[in-house]
Amino acid sequence: MTDMSWIIGALLVISHIAGVLTAIVALMSSRTSQGAVAWIVTLISFPYFSVPIFWTFGRPRFYGYVSARGERDTVLRQVLQRYRGHMESYISRPESVSGRIRAVEQLAMMPMTRGNRVDLLIDGEATFDSLFAGIDQAEDYILVQFFIIRADEIGMAFKRRLIHQAEHGINVYFLYDEIGSRGLPGGYLRDLEEAGVRVTAFNSSRGWRHRFQINFRNHRKIVVVDGRLGWTGGFNVADEYLGRVERYGPWRDTHLRLQGPSVLALQEAFWEDWYWATGDILALHWITHDVTDASQHVAIVPSGPADGRETASLLIQHAIHGARHRLWVTSPYFVPDHGVQDALTLAALRGVDVRVLIPERPDHLLVFLSAFAFLPEMIRNGVKIYRYQPGFLHQKTLLVDDHTAMVGTVNLDNRSFRLNFEVTAYVPDKTFAAEVQAMLERDFSVSRQVTERELAERALWRKVVSRATYLLSPVQ
Repeated sequence: MTDMSWIIGALLVISHIAGVLTAIVALMSSRTSQGAVAWIVTLISFPYFSVPIFWTFGRPRFYGYVSARGERDTVLRQVLQRYRGHMESYISRPESVSGRIRAVEQLAMMPMTRGNRVDLLIDGEATFDSLFAGIDQAEDYILVQFFIIRADEIGMAFKRRLIHQAEHGINVYFLYDEIGSRGLPGGYLRDLEEAGVRVTAFNSSRGWRHRFQINFRNHRKIVVVDGRLGWTGGFNVADEYLGRVERYGPWRDTHLRLQGPSVLALQEAFWEDWYWATGDILALHWITHDVTDASQHVAIVPSGPADGRETASLLIQHAIHGARHRLWVTSPYFVPDHGVQDALTLAALRGVDVRVLIPERPDHLLVFLSAFAFLPEMIRNGVKIYRYQPGFLHQKTLLVDDHTAMVGTVNLDNRSFRLNFEVTAYVPDKTFAAEVQAMLERDFSVSRQVTERELAERALWRKVVSRATYLLSPVQ
């Protein structure tokens, strides 16, 4: 046997050993039995290509962030305890919803607070006007975190405001996702840094142990000013979010402006992410101030692949199971896991008005096609599916009966449930729920309902493609 044959034989043996060892990792770590079986079969049968794919796309948890969170709990415990101590007088559990709130607090690992004001921001003009006005009010610091930032018209206006504030002595911290903002020019970031802005990517692949964690994303959208004002929701910083890109048409999205103790919970989510990205402990304000005419209850629910449980999926299922009369959901990417699909179906079967609003125009083709694999069965069981007509729908909202609404960054798909860092504002308040209801009624009035017949009459090849793309939903 030649030396080359020995080398090839040794590589084959090593590959299969690596396949078996990685299959054991998949067995012990996969969050679903279907995923475990698929990975194990592939890793043992075809280890040459499946092993690197698993370590790039198949890891179920963001292990580096888990370790950093442990370090954070040690290093920052006293700061966190003081902050939570200041929150005691604002912690409140309304008696009528105490059971629901307890579960939400457990998922969030943060308390529900009272004394908040929540302003609903509908579409781009209202959102960026509010953001820019808030940034201009900063007296000490500004925290900025987005998944996508572009150097287009709105992106440049955003940069100019941050630079202006930094040059006038405001501490500005700018955190972006390097995958979502991969097209952001280096010059954009250098301009910020030269003005004194602290800039960092989220660095999901930071360090040699985590260099293959490129499938994880930080999808959060957070802005905090001085610990007093906070924003979160569906908007990134790009012209399409203002309807300026012809491909998408009018952009439909929803954001929130927060005041009160809930802002500190939003700030804590940013604080953790900044610590992971840089290792730095930010000195921020952790004392809330009373807000005039602010009586709303809010829970901020961060979620992500570093959690010990599937926080985002469980939060959605919890809300669905609590619905008695109405359950309205909007999501641009609708490929929920079986738990959420079953929860929606059960709600419809017990007589709840279950409506799901999704886009008519596709943004990500694979996600768009995947939905057709399970929509027929959901429609047969009473779930009403609507497609938004005027332009692209990007909002992530959920309305339960007449008492609770949620707005945040979570899409109803596997990526948001298991691979992305997300954040959601859970608001059990009838006044706010009524605002969301009125907003969604307007959206449904310009949408069309999908029928079972429409889906049944699709060409066979389209049905085959939908089923095939649905198999890829865990990594879409």
